[in-house]
Amino acid sequence: MSHINLDKPRYDQSTYMGRAKHFLLLTNPMNAFASNSDLEEAKRIVTEFRKSRRMPPGYDEDKLWATKYLYDSAFHPDSGEKMFVLGRMAAQAPMNTIITGCMITFYKTTAATAFWQWVNQTFNAVVNYTNRSGDAPLPTSQLVASYCAACGGALSTALFLNSKVKNMSNPIYARLVPFAAVCGANFINIPMMRSGELINGTPVFTADGTRVGNSKRAAKYGIGLVCFSRILMALPGMTVTPIITSMAAKRGLFDKRPSMVVPFQLFMVGLCVTFATPLCCAIFDQRAAIAVDSLDPELRDSVKKNYPKISEVYFNKGL
Repeated sequence: MSHINLDKPRYDQSTYMGRAKHFLLLTNPMNAFASNSDLEEAKRIVTEFRKSRRMPPGYDEDKLWATKYLYDSAFHPDSGEKMFVLGRMAAQAPMNTIITGCMITFYKTTAATAFWQWVNQTFNAVVNYTNRSGDAPLPTSQLVASYCAACGGALSTALFLNSKVKNMSNPIYARLVPFAAVCGANFINIPMMRSGELINGTPVFTADGTRVGNSKRAAKYGIGLVCFSRILMALPGMTVTPIITSMAAKRGLFDKRPSMVVPFQLFMVGLCVTFATPLCCAIFDQRAAIAVDSLDPELRDSVKKNYPKISEVYFNKGL
């Protein structure tokens, strides 16, 4: 079984299609509903295979990889700790379907806007912290401060935009406020919830996995990539769905059954999120590369001295 390397994804991560296949399996919503016993069994199988290189009884290559993806969906790639279930990327589709559906449905009052933006940013904070890069915990005081700043920024953005569009003649602008607020909030929430990386740096490695130190510049670069992909992730569900719903309402689709608006929007959001999550995660390789010359000065000099033939190093950018 020497050809099976569970330390790397099954599919070629140098191509977009390979990364898309990888994240389709990793973010499979069904993984979020796996029991603790199933997850512990997956961990045992993966750990034993890595040590023995022997196929477990009753397993073939496909079943082994399915077990590995179940394991990866629940355990942090750096720390190895089991992640909080709502923070796992596998929970993105079911959770974002509910939250996004409510944000684009209940947007007309200030109270509703504030409540669902708070729910969304609380969920995002959990996801951002759970999927941070590195293995160093964030102090509780810093975590609370980051959470308050992230939620405060999101609520301020949403309420400000709502005040600007409520008197506009075209209602579609008001429907798109949640997306605009989410875009602005992402640039606050993600860096704040991963501020530990910006302060202490994220671990960087050589191609063979040797840890060479922590880099603040790598952390900044990785967080920027995640912000970009998260905005694209939210784009279909929060823009296409309101536009299609508005067009359908104008054509009288919901005149006889106005109660169908909410389930219609939930269906549309769920469809968008289920595919947007893995396809947008796949835009960038999770194992990001950064040139040695772009590292923090002290670390750059250390790498050049100890590894003179290396031109770039690698790190987990997070999701």
